[in-house]
Amino acid sequence: MTKKYKILGKYIKDMSSETPDIETYIFVRDYISKYQLNIDINSKALKDKMIEINTILKFEDKQNNKKKSYFEINYSTIIKVEEEIKEKKDLEKVILCDVQTEIYPELEKSLLNLLTNLKTEKMKKIILLKETLKI
Repeated sequence: MTKKYKILGKYIKDMSSETPDIETYIFVRDYISKYQLNIDINSKALKDKMIEINTILKFEDKQNNKKKSYFEINYSTIIKVEEEIKEKKDLEKVILCDVQTEIYPELEKSLLNLLTNLKTEKMKKIILLKETLKI
């Protein structure tokens, strides 16, 4: 199957990691397995059949803990779509499936590098396990 788009560029638009103090750091290091990964994908039409796709990953504690860290990556991908894409559902598939599958390895690597700041292999293994099991 021929790709109906071409990636013109991709980059980390924004990256954030917040851990307010050492007590929070220690708490989060031991509690990181309870954090949840949220994914938000949005797009904006540009000129000449180009689209900016922002894939935002947030890894955060959804519990009512007072000690929390926050991790977020906004990964931007610029694509140019082919003339043959006319239907909205075909364009949605490109944006939500095809492009995401193609950028996933770099996005995962970036997230794991951000989370490495906690210096725990346990966290990396948990994230990889979650991704493998799609939970």
